[in-house]
Amino acid sequence: MSDSSMNACGLCQGEGLSTLKDGLWHNNPISIQILGICSALAVTTRVINSLVMGAALMFVIVMANLSVSVLRGITPRRIRMIAEVAIIATFVILVDQFLRAFWWEMSLALGPYVGLIITNCIVMGRAEAFALQNPPVLSMVDGLANGLGYGAILVIIGIIRELFGAGTLLGVTVLSPEWYTPNQLMILAPGAFVALGFVIAVFNAINQFRGEDNGS
Repeated sequence: MSDSSMNACGLCQGEGLSTLKDGLWHNNPISIQILGICSALAVTTRVINSLVMGAALMFVIVMANLSVSVLRGITPRRIRMIAEVAIIATFVILVDQFLRAFWWEMSLALGPYVGLIITNCIVMGRAEAFALQNPPVLSMVDGLANGLGYGAILVIIGIIRELFGAGTLLGVTVLSPEWYTPNQLMILAPGAFVALGFVIAVFNAINQFRGEDNGS
């Protein structure tokens, strides 16, 4: 069997892998598109916060993409954005209520930023740009890729901020206070900008080294 035949028989007729690569790297929602910055700066003081926020957005974007794709044929074009907001809000409320019921401390730590997923440009953007034009399974793959890409950047920023700001990772002491003085700047807003800028710079450097155009 030829390579082209194998690709055609793959996930979503060969489109699944390229869709995954786009969301994870080539078109990463934070490092390339510079979207979802508010949550990337606000909730990443600890790695666990980053993990939960990334998981929350991934669940919402996957389910929203699936719903929008399934309903795209019967949703009137003139009210499509209202329908998309209603769909997204439904899944955001589910996540928010789940955290309130089973993990109150995390709900307090994330504050309003779970609710603000409703207005997150990443979720609405994928629904409009992808789910409305593609079948359900491929739309779910796109949501998964963008959710993972978003979450990965949050975790990287969370690692930088928690490690240098508190000397810990996931609450476990890594940099002993006997020889390391925590840098309080890293748990404040300026530290978030520094960490985000560093991550974006690394992405740009890697892409330039590989000869890829970030502006695509």
